[in-house]
Amino acid sequence: MSGRGVACRAVLLLLLSAVTSACGGELDAGFDLPHGLLPVDERSPLVLVNDGAMVNWQVEYAVLLAATRRAEVVGLVVNVNAEYPSLETNVGNFRQLVGAARESGMSFFPDPTASIAPALSRPRSGRIEDTVPNRSEGARLILRAASERGTRAHPLSIATGGALTDVADAYLMDPTLAERSVVVASLGQSEGADARTIEPNGTRDPWATFIVTRRLRYVQVNGYYDQRLDLPESRVDQLPDNAFGRWMAQKRPSLLEVVIACDQLSVLAAARPWFATSVAKLRPDEAEDTLLVADAEGPIWHVPTCDTDASRDELWTMLTDPRTFSATP
Repeated sequence: MSGRGVACRAVLLLLLSAVTSACGGELDAGFDLPHGLLPVDERSPLVLVNDGAMVNWQVEYAVLLAATRRAEVVGLVVNVNAEYPSLETNVGNFRQLVGAARESGMSFFPDPTASIAPALSRPRSGRIEDTVPNRSEGARLILRAASERGTRAHPLSIATGGALTDVADAYLMDPTLAERSVVVASLGQSEGADARTIEPNGTRDPWATFIVTRRLRYVQVNGYYDQRLDLPESRVDQLPDNAFGRWMAQKRPSLLEVVIACDQLSVLAAARPWFATSVAKLRPDEAEDTLLVADAEGPIWHVPTCDTDASRDELWTMLTDPRTFSATP
């Protein structure tokens, strides 16, 4: 955050403190400030969206955060893409993951929801509002969660690790989703001071990506890193001796080796206020659909760097704490 941004935040905090004192110590929740640099934090309910279960640690991180009450996960939407085309396989793998967590005493995590969500088609008019929605199960879950749990102060966090189809579909079904949610996506790549909504994930449904970046509050996380170091071979024998530990050990060899494959960034950025170490503001470019350009007043938050050392430390703190594997931590 710039020096000007820090100063403005400090002034706002002082003003809010004065208002709180004047109101006898009570403050309208709508004025509650985020704990970090992003518009969501650990107090926001969280919905995950992904496709393949075997190539990153997105849901494992979320399961651990939920079990230790560091985050509240209210939904897991599972869909498909070209690399992971079988919905049955994808959902089955996530069910095994959640089952291993529950068998190990970890609670507070929902069952996966299968979503048939083909890529959205850009209408001839080019108008977002003319897009025909899928009305998928994933979109319906997102809308229910936003309606029941999202608030002005703590909007629903939608953490994605794949295409944005279900998210855009939800918006098309109910545009007021924009008032009650924030999309936090492991998607695209940094490009100097700008960013691109390209691979990973951004080109799997280009029109859905276009809709989300133009109509919803959107955070693009590009602080990519080598996720294999979350669980190096040297630490496999330190995993807990339970079903969840065995799940992580047997999954480890299937992790993607490319650094842009770490979808857990979306969960960590949404739920851990310290994770995003730098944030810039961007806006969609008017000429190029995939380009997000630097703009201090832009509507998009961009996270080019993250504290991966701290996230790994917390991962192992959770894995080695016996209280993690208790239904009432």
